[in-house]
Amino acid sequence: MTEEERITDAPEGAESGSGNGAGAGSRERADSEPDRPYGAGTQVQEGPPGSYLTYAGYLKIDELLSLQQPVSDGPEHDEMLFIIIHQVYELWFKEVLHEVDYVVKLLRADDLARAQHTLKRILTILKVLVAQLDILETMTPVEFLTFRERLEEASGFQSHQFRELEFVLGAKSQWAISRYPEHEPALKRLRQRYEEPTLWDAFLHCLTGEGYPVPRELLERDVTQRIEPSPELQEVLVNVYRRDPALSELCERLVDLDEGLQEWRYRHVKMVERTIGTKPGSGGSAGADYLRKTLFKPAFPDLWGIRARL
Repeated sequence: MTEEERITDAPEGAESGSGNGAGAGSRERADSEPDRPYGAGTQVQEGPPGSYLTYAGYLKIDELLSLQQPVSDGPEHDEMLFIIIHQVYELWFKEVLHEVDYVVKLLRADDLARAQHTLKRILTILKVLVAQLDILETMTPVEFLTFRERLEEASGFQSHQFRELEFVLGAKSQWAISRYPEHEPALKRLRQRYEEPTLWDAFLHCLTGEGYPVPRELLERDVTQRIEPSPELQEVLVNVYRRDPALSELCERLVDLDEGLQEWRYRHVKMVERTIGTKPGSGGSAGADYLRKTLFKPAFPDLWGIRARL
C-alpha cells in the first residue's frame, strides 16, 4: 500500500502524524457522546431511548440478592451461609444438567471431541461442588442447631434437580418420583427424565456409530430401569481400550464423571455425620444412614468391570 493509499484509508478524523493513532476527530466524537450511568454497557434495543444493559440488570442482581431469607429469630448468623451454599448448589445442578443434556446430544451426533470437552467442564464443576462442602463444614454442630428446627420439613433430600441428575445418569426410581406431590412443577420434570434415555444410552449409540457391535438388547433396553452390568458389552469395551485411543479417552471421562459424583456423595455423608451425627435428617429422611446406602454404587458398572482385564 502506498503512502497516499494509507492516508486515504485512515479513519475519518485520524491524523497521520499522531503517535497514538487518535486524531482530533476521534476526540470530538468522544466528547460529544452522552454520559452513561456508571456500569452501563450496550444500549438496550427495546426500551426507552438512552437505556443501557447493565451488569446488575443482565444478571438480575437485585432479585438474586433478595432470595436469601432466613427464617430463624434474629436471624441466626450462620443461617445465611447455609442458605447461600444450598442455593449455589442448585445453580450448579442446573448447569450440570444443562451440560449433560448437551453431551447426550453430541454423542448422538458422534461429535466425540466436543463431548469430551463438555465432560471436562462438568468434571470441573463437580470439583467445585465438593470444595463447597469445605465451606459448609466451617459451621459447627452447635451453630447449625441454632436454626435447624426452623427448617421444619425442608431437606436437601427434596432437591428435584439432584434427582434429575441421578435419573439422567441412570439411577432411576419410581419411589423418588412418588415423594413429590402432584401439584409440584418438579414432578413433571422428573417424570420426563424418567422416560428419557440416559447419558449411558447415548454412549451406547455412539459406540454403534463408531462401528462397535453393541448387543441389540442394550440398544433397545427399557430406559426406565437401572443400568446393569453386561459381560457382552464389557468384551466390546475391552476391545475399545486396546484399539481406539480416542474412544477410550471418552470412556475415561465417563469414569471420571462417575468417580466425581461418588466422591461428592462420600463427602456429603461425612459432612452430615460431622454436623448431626446419627440424628435423623430433616424432612423425614434417615440422615447419614440413608446417605451411606447411596455410596459405592457406580453409574456405569461396565466401565469399572473391565479394569482388571486391561
